Amino acid sequence: MSGWNVIVIGGGHAGLEAAWAAAKFSRVALLVGNPATVGRMPCNPAVGGPGKSQLVFEVQAMGGLMGRLADDTAIHTRVLNASKGPAVQSLRVQNERDAYAERAQDVIFGHPEIEIVRGEAADLESDGRGGWFVVTTDGRRLQARSVVVAAGTFMRGVTWYGRQSRAEGRQGEPPSRFLSAPLERGGHVLKRFKTGTPPRVRADSVRFEDLLEIPADPQPRGFTGKPGPRAAESPTWQTHTTPQTHALIQANLHESPMYSGDIEGLGPRYCPSIEDKVVRFAHHDRHLLFVEPDGVQTSEVYLQGFSSSLPPHLQDQLVRTLPGFEQAVVQRYAYAVEYDVVDSTELTLNLESRLLPGVFTAGQINGTSGYEEAAAQGLVAGTAAARRALELPEKFITRETGYTGVLLDELVFKGSSEPYRMMTSRVEHRLLVRQDNADERMTPLGHELGLVPDAELERVQAKYARVAGGMQDLERQRAQGQTGAAWLRRPEFRLPDVEALGVTLPDLNAEEREAVEIRTKYAGYIERTQKQLQAEARARHLSLEGVEFSGIAALSNEAREKLDRARPQTVDQAARISGVRHADISALLVHLKQKKVSRET
Repeated sequence: MSGWNVIVIGGGHAGLEAAWAAAKFSRVALLVGNPATVGRMPCNPAVGGPGKSQLVFEVQAMGGLMGRLADDTAIHTRVLNASKGPAVQSLRVQNERDAYAERAQDVIFGHPEIEIVRGEAADLESDGRGGWFVVTTDGRRLQARSVVVAAGTFMRGVTWYGRQSRAEGRQGEPPSRFLSAPLERGGHVLKRFKTGTPPRVRADSVRFEDLLEIPADPQPRGFTGKPGPRAAESPTWQTHTTPQTHALIQANLHESPMYSGDIEGLGPRYCPSIEDKVVRFAHHDRHLLFVEPDGVQTSEVYLQGFSSSLPPHLQDQLVRTLPGFEQAVVQRYAYAVEYDVVDSTELTLNLESRLLPGVFTAGQINGTSGYEEAAAQGLVAGTAAARRALELPEKFITRETGYTGVLLDELVFKGSSEPYRMMTSRVEHRLLVRQDNADERMTPLGHELGLVPDAELERVQAKYARVAGGMQDLERQRAQGQTGAAWLRRPEFRLPDVEALGVTLPDLNAEEREAVEIRTKYAGYIERTQKQLQAEARARHLSLEGVEFSGIAALSNEAREKLDRARPQTVDQAARISGVRHADISALLVHLKQKKVSRET
């Protein structure tokens, strides 16, 4: 076994994208413990959602894999926040869980430049020439110029069912026992994080007629523009917790490994366990839960929002307190998993270790949560690893490009004290970096990186040339004394309403028509946001000397506390502090402007 430029360790969503991206440049080895688990969806059987679909659209635009797999195996698609503006709209695709993994394996195993190597990584050793050996537990020494570690939740992984634990990376799979050691030996200080997953319930034990049914969108959308033939085939449902659920949890918190002190790892604030929800939001008498099928002909449903580490006998009782689940039979129990992560501030923007050059990390090992965050990191790390191996110039994705840039920027410059989850609120200029214009923003970058072929770049450029032509037609044509564009900017008007007035457009497809409508309707807001972005770029070097942060009421409590502690000297330094968000920076800029005006007067 030889001739690889890149070795990718791990076959989850980060490892898949890393191998797929790196293989566009040269030979890749994908080192996995069990090839049958490649592409598995261990948590919810869905891709996308707020903040996350934008990442998948960007991965797709840069030549990645996740959007294609999601569309191919879609059974339910829905645009969330459809009644709101385009900046926060997001696509969520429910998938046939087993088919997703099978499709991923078909693509990866059949790739001529990817070699599947079965084994467990035990060590990383420098080859003395700028490359690395990955040493396996059976003594093999696999050599490559670059290594991508995408170990997910497996490094020293421990799963918890109540106060009983066992060494696992996820349910039924052995952990990565030795990979933490070479990272620590190289200088990385590892942290312990935790995450969890809800129980799976036998579908034939659920009274679906007692649940609120949520149908799929009648006209399915996809990340690739071509959702699969079954994309509207299944509904999802909603149920909720009850006072009985909450009372049972409160009475048994001592059985939870987190509340008993058995788990030391930090869990995700934005995707808490049901125990967390009941304790932290004790004033709520119910919590909404989403019931999601694992497939069209599934034997299981997934209880989104019901993650737990309570013991199985309590999970049986808890599930049966939910409406529609009174006779429910749990097929797979919820569990928590505790695992090692690196400090992401010790990485470059390409996710290369600053301490071990040539070693890249991607996915949950970097302290993130979610398939989509993992995929974006895998694409970045795999691309950078391959380019390094071939001694190509280093290129970075910056914050201004979109959600992927924000993810990288926050991981590297701010880090995270808990599993990081991408949300639209983290993106300061989200009207400029919507899911619908991801191809316009990211395909040229993907082409520059070597991921996107010329033909795809030309296709995207031609698409937006037609969009520009459509916008010009709206500005040029008049109906009843106003331009078509002026009519479309009215809140109650859509493109068909304008056409009904006699305004004509060139022959555009559905995506292009949507782009024309969004850009025309929100033109004023988009222009204002662009000017704000330019102003903020100029303002980043403004001095904060002498500013009393405690006296700025518009700052969040967290930002006020952290700014007082860190005492940044410039706005740019303030923006790099974990917990200080864009709204806080805007408040600082307003304060500085007011301060200047008061001095001048």
